[in-house]
Amino acid sequence: MIQLSILKIRGYGPWTLTLGSDREHELQVLQASVYGRLQRLFSERDCLVFPNRADEFFAVTNGLDMDGHRQILGSLDFDVSLSASIGTGSTPLEADRAAHRAGSSEAVSGTAGDADRACIMHLDVEDLTSRGQSRSPYEITSDIFSLYHKMSRFFLRHDSLAFFMGGDNFMVVADDKAKKAAPEFLEYAQKECGMRLNCGIGTGRTAREAARLATESLDTIRKMRKSGNRPGIYELPC
Repeated sequence: MIQLSILKIRGYGPWTLTLGSDREHELQVLQASVYGRLQRLFSERDCLVFPNRADEFFAVTNGLDMDGHRQILGSLDFDVSLSASIGTGSTPLEADRAAHRAGSSEAVSGTAGDADRACIMHLDVEDLTSRGQSRSPYEITSDIFSLYHKMSRFFLRHDSLAFFMGGDNFMVVADDKAKKAAPEFLEYAQKECGMRLNCGIGTGRTAREAARLATESLDTIRKMRKSGNRPGIYELPC
């Protein structure tokens, strides 16, 4: 089982209108500040926050109970407040849907369960720098977003959630079906997008443990690549 929390800025739309027309810079500062603060507070409890729409975030929160969510939200000091809806499921998508159904007017809603397994895949693009020799930075970003769209749709079909983490890095909150499908996506990405991907996989009790193992697996691929071995996908044992 995996536990997922949907974090939302409450009353975001009406609040933005109070700032007048010259507000976009203020919104960007707020969004970045909220994300940074949430990531710090949740990661201190072995959770991991993923960016979604600017007024909404996802967090894998195995091991964090309702009171823990309340303590985090209660420690925030912004002009807006946030809510958290919590769901658990046998797959990330099932947990996402449970959290969505749990949403209410309460600051913290849903049910924190006994989730004790998280699987995260960390993917990056191999040798993206070489694309910069023929394409501008904006064109490369467009390529990355196109890849992200395909990645999101592909893994959603396998009940898993993909997130763009910046640069050429992605993370997929996955399950066993997604792990088995990863070779298919790497082949598809190279054929359809012209990008070779590496994929490190980690499975752990908490989100941070899984992400650490996934990144260590990805680092292992890079080391193996230098010696002439190109595994593409690698998973360190728990």
